Amino acid sequence: MPDILALVLCLQSCLTITTVRQLSRITLALLTMTGRVTMLGISRWSGDGASYRTIQRFFTTVIPWAQVLCLFFRQHLFRPEDVYLLAGDEVVVTKAGKHTFGVDRFFSSIFQHPVPGLAFFSLALVSTTERRAFPVRIEQVVRSEAEKAASKAKAGAKKTKESATKRKPGRPKGSKTKPKADITLSPELQRIQTLIRDLLQLLTGWLSLTYLVLDGHFGNSAAFQMAHQCGLQLISKLRSDAALYEPYDGPYQGRGPRRKYGAKLNYAALPQRYLKETTVEGPIETRIYQAELLHKDFPQPLNVVIIEKRNRTTQKRGHVVLFSSDLTLGSDKLVEYYSLRFQIEFTFRDAKQYWGLEDFMNVKDTAVRNAANLALFMVNLVAVLLRDARQTDPQCSVLDLKAQCRGYTYVLETIKLLPDPPDEYIMAQIVRQVASLGRIHPAESHLHAA
Repeated sequence: MPDILALVLCLQSCLTITTVRQLSRITLALLTMTGRVTMLGISRWSGDGASYRTIQRFFTTVIPWAQVLCLFFRQHLFRPEDVYLLAGDEVVVTKAGKHTFGVDRFFSSIFQHPVPGLAFFSLALVSTTERRAFPVRIEQVVRSEAEKAASKAKAGAKKTKESATKRKPGRPKGSKTKPKADITLSPELQRIQTLIRDLLQLLTGWLSLTYLVLDGHFGNSAAFQMAHQCGLQLISKLRSDAALYEPYDGPYQGRGPRRKYGAKLNYAALPQRYLKETTVEGPIETRIYQAELLHKDFPQPLNVVIIEKRNRTTQKRGHVVLFSSDLTLGSDKLVEYYSLRFQIEFTFRDAKQYWGLEDFMNVKDTAVRNAANLALFMVNLVAVLLRDARQTDPQCSVLDLKAQCRGYTYVLETIKLLPDPPDEYIMAQIVRQVASLGRIHPAESHLHAA
C-alpha cells in the first residue's frame, strides 16, 4: 500500500495539517474505490476516521490549489535538467442539472456541438524528455452576462454580414490606420492571461518558461499579443487557408511607403527553397516546409512550418500550418513542441476516467472547484506512484495500481476479522496474491512469490 501521507506532507506550507490528512485519506480512497467518484462513494472507501461529514468539510474548504499543484510538482516531479513547455486547453464536463455553479452551454469537441455543462481551462507543464503533461492550474470558466450577450450579438452580426450585400472594394472613407499591436483582448483571453501571469509568479526562481503552446482556436493575432504580454513565445496552428505572404524583396517603386508584402503563398505549389525534409512511408509522402512569412493580422513576421502529406497513388494532398513567434525555432522543434501539446488531453482523459472529473455532483462554487482540482491533482500523484512502481514492474498501469490498492484493502479488512492474525510471512504471501488479482498486467514477481 503506498504511503500517501508521506507524499503530501510537503504541502504543509500551504495547507493545514488537518487538510493534509483529509487529502491523504481521500486520495487513498480514490485509488481503492470502484464505481462513480462522488462524495458518498469516497466516504464509503475512506475507512475509519473519514466519515461523510469529513468529506463534506474537505470539499467546502477553500484550498489554494495553484500553490498545491505547483508545490507537489516541484517536490516530486520536477527535473531541473529538463525543458518544459506551458500548454493550455479547455475541457468541458457535461451536467444535466441547472443548479450547479457556472453551468452553461459550451462547445464540446467530443460531441461537435454545444452541450450543457461546465468548462474548465487548464494549464500544464509538458516535459520534453518524459513526453507527458503535469497539470499545474485549472480554473472554471464562468461567463458573465455581458460575455453571453456579446457572444449572441457577434453571432447575429455574423449572420447579418453574410446576408448583406458585398460592400464596395477598397478602404472605407474616413477610416484610420490602427496599430496592429494595439489590440483589445477578449474576456476569454484576459481570463487566460491572468491565469498565466499568476502561474509564472509561482514558478519564479525555480523554473523558467519560454513557449506557450495552444491549439488552433488560439491561432490568431489576439492570442499572439496575449502571449507576448506574458513574456512567452506562442506556438499554435493557423487555418489551412491562412493568407500568408512572402516578404517583399524587390526594388523600391520610387514613391509612397516601401512595399512590405510580396507574393501570396500558394499551398498547391509551395516553393522548393522552403523545403526542409521529405519522408516516405508506404504510399504517403510527407514534406516539411519552413519559412519566415507575413500575415496581415499579425504585427511581426511569423516562423511558419507547413506539413504537407501527399498520397502518391491517388495524388490527394493535405497540409497543416503551424507557426511560432520565435523566428529562431527550427522546424523539427516546432513540430515536436506542438505535437506535445496533445499530452494535456491525456490528463483530461485520466481525470474523467479515473478521478471523478466527469462524476462529481457538487453544486456550490468552492465544492465544484475542489472536485475539479482534486481530479487533476490525482493525475500528478499517480504519476509519482507509477514512476516508483515501474522500477520493479515496467508494465504497471493505472488500473493495475488501483487493483493493487483495492487488494491490499480487502486483505487488511479480512485480517481484522480473524481471532488470531497470521504471522508476517503468511500475511505477506496473502497480500501479494490478492493484490495481484484484477490487474491488467499481473506482476510475475508477485505470482512467483506466492
